[in-house]
Amino acid sequence: MTDRPTAATPADRDLVGIDTSVPHTSRIYDYLLGGRDHFEVDRRVAEHAFAAYPGGIDGARADARANRAFLGRAVRFLAGECGLRQFLDIGTGIPGDDNTHAVALDVAPDARIVYVDNDPIVLSHAHALLRRRHDGATAYVQGDRRNPDEILERAAATLALEKPVGLVLVGILHVIAEADRPHERVARLVDALAPGSYVAITHIVDRAEGGDMRLLAERLNERMRDNYPATLRSPEDIGRFLAGLELVEPGLVPVTEWRPDDQAPHPGARSIPILGGVARKP
Repeated sequence: MTDRPTAATPADRDLVGIDTSVPHTSRIYDYLLGGRDHFEVDRRVAEHAFAAYPGGIDGARADARANRAFLGRAVRFLAGECGLRQFLDIGTGIPGDDNTHAVALDVAPDARIVYVDNDPIVLSHAHALLRRRHDGATAYVQGDRRNPDEILERAAATLALEKPVGLVLVGILHVIAEADRPHERVARLVDALAPGSYVAITHIVDRAEGGDMRLLAERLNERMRDNYPATLRSPEDIGRFLAGLELVEPGLVPVTEWRPDDQAPHPGARSIPILGGVARKP
């Protein structure tokens, strides 16, 4: 691996300022997924922090793939069985060929997707992605996940918020601190969506066999300077993000157990410490 992202062009990278000395959650996730768009600092932080994860760095890589696979199954369910044609994906990370836009447009070519992130590398990829698409179906909003009103205002340029939307909060809620009132902010987003909308979430839990989740969070936070500290929560606190909504079967469960298919990765006997679920706004 090199210390330069390879998927976005140099012209794309010139559009943004990227500090290669500061790790970022989206690039650490890219590293765990086996991507190419991260730097040495992201790899060092991941290797150090996830040594405390169940199964170590290999367990973290397997569970990152399981988390991404959940995203694909959830979006396919929403676009297919639920008939959604609009998606708002917040904290998307680096968009690839298995992200929300790819899955949704494969099921429904008329789907419209808005991505929201604040990482400059994600912005680089967004420019490349938008150049490849000419139907106006995919848009990118550079925004702060802690500012729902700003996100909604910008998303409304692409999405008709008076119609059902699939709100995707996969792998993002555990990097919003309690001081930033995450449950309140998610509720604000949900309140703005039309009845018949859905919310898909995943979240790392605060306890797991074979790992020290407290130490994991401490090691991540001692190096992160992007103001998004790792904040692991109990299953009960994770469930509060879906309060007032109708949970889709099988409920809030380990991501490998949410409507698995033949391609779903399975961690074996180890219990995966990432919960995922989908719920409908009545």
